[in-house]
Amino acid sequence: MKYIGLILLAWLGINQAGQGIYVCKNAAVSLYSKAPIEDIDAHSDKGTSVLNTTTGDVAFAVPIRSFKFEKSLMQEHFNENYLESDKYPQASFKGKLNTIPDVSKDGTYPVTATGVFEVHGVKQNRTIPGKITVSKGAVSLTSEFMVACKDHKVEIPKLVFQNIAETIRINVSAVYTPYK
Repeated sequence: MKYIGLILLAWLGINQAGQGIYVCKNAAVSLYSKAPIEDIDAHSDKGTSVLNTTTGDVAFAVPIRSFKFEKSLMQEHFNENYLESDKYPQASFKGKLNTIPDVSKDGTYPVTATGVFEVHGVKQNRTIPGKITVSKGAVSLTSEFMVACKDHKVEIPKLVFQNIAETIRINVSAVYTPYK
């Protein structure tokens, strides 16, 4: 999975170092589902991202198997029964910021990115909200959004429908370094 960053760079058509290109190789991604019987909470620090503050291009990818759960059985069901991570090994987003903040100035900038979000082999056009923060030249991005299981053909068996919510909250946090 160490090549995901390189794949993202190629995906965005970035083939040389340049001003305005930032990378993150350890983005934190979490998912949370509140359900009547049991909450589901998983985390990964294996996300990768590329942000081009000149063009507004942004891409994220996270290996599905990198999500860690408190209960190993829950993790096993997540990978084998729901997300089928052997067949669909990653979730991704490739899009463009709708407004590009001036990263030469410290501040917090609300942003949205419109693009293609892919989970479980299903691509969906999405506009995802976020926040870019610039502090002393350091660029970071955070986002929180909801994903409906049915939108990505993630089937929840009726036997466990009270254990898993129909929508999952996703949080993403990436701290970028300039691409050299």
